[in-house]
Order: sequence, then C-alpha cells, then structure tokens
Amino acid sequence: MLQKSKKEEMVKDLEKAIKGSESVVFVNFHGMNVGNETILRRELRNQGVDYRVSRKTLLKRALLKKAEGELPELSGEVAIAYSKDNTASPREIHNFQKTHKGILEILGGIFEGKFVSKDKMMEIANIPSREVLLSKIAFLLKSPMQRLAIAVNEVAKSK
Repeated sequence: MLQKSKKEEMVKDLEKAIKGSESVVFVNFHGMNVGNETILRRELRNQGVDYRVSRKTLLKRALLKKAEGELPELSGEVAIAYSKDNTASPREIHNFQKTHKGILEILGGIFEGKFVSKDKMMEIANIPSREVLLSKIAFLLKSPMQRLAIAVNEVAKSK
C-alpha cells in the first residue's frame, strides 16, 4: 500500500507530464513481457516520446479537468505515451503495434486539449511525420519542373 504523500507526488508528476504534452495516448499493455517493453521504451525514446505506467485511479485523478469531453474507458493495465509533437506518440505506438501484434492496444487519448476515442487516435497515428510530409511536398514541387526539362530535352534531340 502506497502512502498518501507518495500517491500525491505520483499524481503531480502525471499532471506535469500531461500538461507539458501536445498529445497523450492511453495504452493497454496487458500481456507485454519485459523484453518487449524494453524495446518499446527504446523506440519511443528515440522518437522523443515518453512512456509511463501508472495506476488507473491515480491517472484518472491526474486527468481531472485536463481536457474537454469524456475520458475514454481505461481497461486493463494502463500506461501513457506522451510527447511535445502532436502526432509522434500515437504514430510510434501504432508502429510498435504493427510489428508486435496483440501486445498493445490504444484505448484513446488527449489531442488538442480534448479527450478522443480509440478510432480518432488511430486516424492521428496514420498521419506521416513532418519530415515525410515535407519530402512529399518537395517531390510534388520538383515533379512538374522535371517533366518540363525532359520535354525540352526531347524537343532539342529531335531538332
């Protein structure tokens, strides 16, 4: 049994983590072994995402009035993944889910100051990273110029 002062300290730490984050993902990690959790934490850390396991009661206490809407149901063993990037935490949890089937389950989260459902978090998880989006824009801008250069080259060859 934890002492009341220790519980209050844990709630304050959770509140601080949630307040400083742009997005928070609630994750059910039931059935995950230590090896997989180590891999998960390493992958998340490399992408700038923090991961914390917490008791549901303390997490619910820390989430009071932190976001608009209704808190999604937190079933099973719950952890949170959070980051300063809007899409990094859901994307990285989803990527781990794809490579390690049946270990993690996204339960919902907080996005733009609102509690969101599992489905909405999955949509957010499928948004590519900023670097990928910038490279796609660069390709789209380069493509017409490249086609024009090829056309001019073909015209020059024919004359």
